[in-house]
Order: sequence, then C-alpha cells, then structure tokens
Amino acid sequence: MTGAAREPAGQWPSAFQGGLPRLLPRQPEDLRRHLARLGPVPYRRRHGALIGDVEASGLTGRGGAAFPAHRKLAIVAAARGPKVVVANGAESEPASRKDETLIRAAPHLILDGLQLAAEAVGASEAYLYLHQGAAAGIWRALRERAAGGQDLIGVTLADTPPRFLAGQESAVVNRLGGGPAIPVFTPPRVTEHGLGGQPTLVQNVETLAHLALIARYGPRWFRALGTSAEPGSVLTSCYPASGACRVTEAALGTPLAALLASEEKAQAWLVGGYHGSWLAPDARLTLDNGSLRALGAAVGAGVLAALPADRCGVAETARVAGYLAAESAGQCGPCLNGLPRIAATLAELAGPRPRRGARGDVERWAALVNRRGACSHPDGTVRFVRSALLVFEPEFHLHERGRCSAANRRPFLPLPSGIPTNEDDWN
Repeated sequence: MTGAAREPAGQWPSAFQGGLPRLLPRQPEDLRRHLARLGPVPYRRRHGALIGDVEASGLTGRGGAAFPAHRKLAIVAAARGPKVVVANGAESEPASRKDETLIRAAPHLILDGLQLAAEAVGASEAYLYLHQGAAAGIWRALRERAAGGQDLIGVTLADTPPRFLAGQESAVVNRLGGGPAIPVFTPPRVTEHGLGGQPTLVQNVETLAHLALIARYGPRWFRALGTSAEPGSVLTSCYPASGACRVTEAALGTPLAALLASEEKAQAWLVGGYHGSWLAPDARLTLDNGSLRALGAAVGAGVLAALPADRCGVAETARVAGYLAAESAGQCGPCLNGLPRIAATLAELAGPRPRRGARGDVERWAALVNRRGACSHPDGTVRFVRSALLVFEPEFHLHERGRCSAANRRPFLPLPSGIPTNEDDWN
C-alpha cells in the first residue's frame, strides 16, 4: 500500500445516497455543471497519496481484464524517470456502447481521473486515446478546463483505428508511438517499458471515472455497492431479447435476469462480449466474476446480450467468429491459420447439410489454438466458440440433419458494416 486509506471530511452527496447512478449524470455535463455536481478535482499534491485509497476501495479495471487498479498505479509510481498515463477510450468491441456513452455524458469525470492518475504516479505526459467521433466533445471539455485552470498537465488526444484489437494496452502504446495499433509481444509490460521506453499506465476511461469519485468520497463509499469480493458498480451494454442496446450502470452482484429482462423469451445469454461466453439463462447467475467463473465466463467489458428464441445461435456464432478471424493481427499461427479455419467451418455448420465431422474439427482446432497465440485474441475467440458448441448443441445437431429452428433470419448481434482487409486499416 502506497498511502493510507482515508475518507473525505464531508458528507456523501445527496445524489449518491440511493446508490446509482454514480457515473452517468442525467444529462451531458459541461464544466460548470460538473463542478456544481461534484466540486473541484481533489488533488493530493504529492505522488502516490491516492493509491492507498484505490487499493482499499477494491477498484478493478473496467476495460475487461478486471486487474486491480492500484497494482498498475503502484508499479508505475515506483518506477524511475519520466512516466506516461493514457486514458483508453478505444472501446473496440462492436457490441459495447458504455465508454462512448460515458465520454459523451461525463467527459470531465474521465479527465479528472486522468489528472489524478497522473499525479498519483508522477507522470509528465497524458494521452486520451479514442475514436474520432468522440473527439469534438473532448476538445470542448479540454478548452473549458484550460480556461479554468483545472489540470496539472496537458492532455494529448490520439485517435484509434476501428479495429477489434486496437484497444489492447500494448496496441495502444504501439499506436501512440507511431506504429500500427496491433498488440506487441510481452514481456516487458507497458507499465515497465511503454511509450518511448517510459513506464506507462493505460487505464480504461470508466476505471478513471471511478477513480475520480473514489478520490472525492473514499473507499468506504465505493464499497457501499457491489459485493465484498467485487465492490462497486459497472457500466453495462445490455441487449435484451426484445429491444436495442441500453447502457445501464449496475452494482456488481446484480442478477443477470434483472439486466436482461424482456417480454420476449431468450434461448441463451452472451456474457462478456465477443471474447465472452454463451450461457444457458439461469436466474441464479449474477453480474460478478465469482458467480460466472465456475461456468468459464466473466463480466469482461460489461456486454450482455439475450439471444431471442426465434434466432439461430449457430448462425450468430458463425457471423461473429468470421469477424474475429478477420480482425486478428496475423502475428502468429493460431491467428493466421487456426481462427480462419474455425470461422470457415462454423459458416459451413450454419448452412444446410455440413460435411460429416465438421463440428469435431472445430472442437479440435479450438483446443489446439488455446493458449498458443501471441496475444489473448485467439483465447478469447475460442472461448466464445467453445461455449457456443455447448449451449447450442441441439441446434448444431439440427443443422447436421439439414434443419434450422430459427423463424427469424435477421442478424441479432451487432457487427461493423465493413470488415477491414488490409494492413493500412491498423494505421
């Protein structure tokens, strides 16, 4: 622990007494509204002082990996020499809308967190990495902050290409350094040797927004929601069976059935997005890794989808697997050979009368690909595919007999309209 945990002298704000929402204001906030609601940035005026509060809060990364936030902060803070902090708003998962929503509604909360993280680790450079469409609102926010003298260091905006792997932390650093937005081999980790060889902290924008609230109201306030093992709240991108995506802030430990409630019946739940897992609907499952881990699933970046009963789970899985195969960085055998073969065979299985043994091939290739990639992309893809082989097993059997149970052929899970096909798309 780098600093002693502390609680603020004042009372918790009345807007937070009921619990949620914590992160999302009722309407998008400019600096005046932000300061009226939350007050100024609570700087500590010395490096490392905030890290103890973050550790006591139990905050984990909200970008998907759920790594303890204080550990990244402490590693970079303990390093010598110049340091860099990066707010990662790439949100390259096609089904995720939570970071986009947070950037639009509460840009100053994210920027507060970025400044506080910079102070905590002693960074002299700060970057905000996001898609071009979100830049206009952030530019306005940065101008407001500059005029009001809110920030300790300047922030450089950098845009991310629309690729699935562009938000992976080593890809972020590679892109900021002038290279393509593809993952690089580790070790060393970016916390030790990142941008320009400097120790670099890369945190998801939601993680930084939580950090800004913990700095104001303390770890005990943060732990008032969630479970003892997994405290706090998370933003979720929910796709109920009967409707379009809605971004919802939920306490960790919330029943999945409450988040995916719909008048239309669901045949399966997708938890964690396209590197996540298909699960059979179960009222006992909750939004926390402790509940999901036994089934090989995880909260991930908070993507939840309920596949309607009238759709084909095999066809949905094949569509997404094809996208994931095309989105690989092509740096290793599993991505160059394994994922394309798996995707092509799943497409065959989604059609009429697939060849005998096709499903067995997918199972065998998924086992061969697992844990052999240059990055986690092959592992995430085969996790998604393997869960489909289990949950949709009856539908696979139907397809092998030339039948399909789907009454609605319209795709359900969102994918980009065009899949990049050449190396220039990474730059």
